[in-house]
Amino acid sequence: MESNLQNRTIALAALFQSIEGVTQVSNTGKVDDVLYNTCISSILEENANDAIELYGSLNNIQTGLKSMLYQLGAGPLTPDGKPKDMESTRYALGVLHLEKKLHKNPAVFEEVIQGIQDTQKKLEFFDQEHENITASLADIYANSISDIGPKIMIQGDQTHLANPKNAAKIRALLLSGIRAALLWRQAGGTRWKLLLERGKLQQQADIFLSEIKSSL
Repeated sequence: MESNLQNRTIALAALFQSIEGVTQVSNTGKVDDVLYNTCISSILEENANDAIELYGSLNNIQTGLKSMLYQLGAGPLTPDGKPKDMESTRYALGVLHLEKKLHKNPAVFEEVIQGIQDTQKKLEFFDQEHENITASLADIYANSISDIGPKIMIQGDQTHLANPKNAAKIRALLLSGIRAALLWRQAGGTRWKLLLERGKLQQQADIFLSEIKSSL
């Protein structure tokens, strides 16, 4: 993966898109179909040659680009005047921290890769949207990743959080966040880059959103 600003922006947007999905499920029990399928596809995709191809198109991560702009903004409010969701920032930083620990643990990383390969084989029998695929990805996160670092404690409506299908979707989305965090690191992303390049990342996200708008 080439180390450049464009790829880092895509990776960070994909991470925030995964987090947006987690927030939707935990608070409403539902998640946008395009958002969810894009996140899940990024885990299972085998033949992507670059960051854009991994997510299908810029349009598929439009939600993540917007969320990223809101969260990286300097003020306490989003562009439409709403308070920032600090939980989303906490989740995103937690995922970046987990991916860093995963990178330093080859044995667990191999477990994750094997789990994804096993899930890919299930696509011969189930559609990507099938709950068996979601459950398989959720198990990878629960059994391999969540134990290597501080657990990410998800806030939301307890009625939705207690639903096993929702819990599985949240874990699968967190796994897609780990995939995006891996892409972020491969593209040269670090905690320092996140701080020092914040303005450049916002500018690039704006450029991408303008490209999406002009293509419609």
